Amino acid sequence: QVQLVESGGGLVQAGGSLRLSCVVSGRTISNALMGWFRHASGKERDFVAAITRNGDRTYYADSVKGRFSISRDNDKNAVYLQMNSVKPEDTAVYYCGVYGGISVYSERSYGSWGQGNQVTVSS
Repeated sequence: QVQLVESGGGLVQAGGSLRLSCVVSGRTISNALMGWFRHASGKERDFVAAITRNGDRTYYADSVKGRFSISRDNDKNAVYLQMNSVKPEDTAVYYCGVYGGISVYSERSYGSWGQGNQVTVSS
């Protein structure tokens, strides 16, 4: 059974930083593109960032470009999201997912999800 566990969220002031981690068990992620999405209250779950299997290419939503950075450690079976210069509009539950094909920007392309991790940015 594949399990993804996110951690590292919490309360942070605007302009601050957080680092989210996603550790996967039950399968290797070395052959999978991985992504981060977020779900803010009253909105749909939106794409945040994705990274290819060997980390040679990354994808970002326009709203986080230049502030967030996705990385991975295949030896640890983990993916990370470094969040810098956070804004109140970054407040959401953040999820990591295992890509299954079609579009890296679509949540329907991801077949496994973690339970989510709350990030709250105060102004």
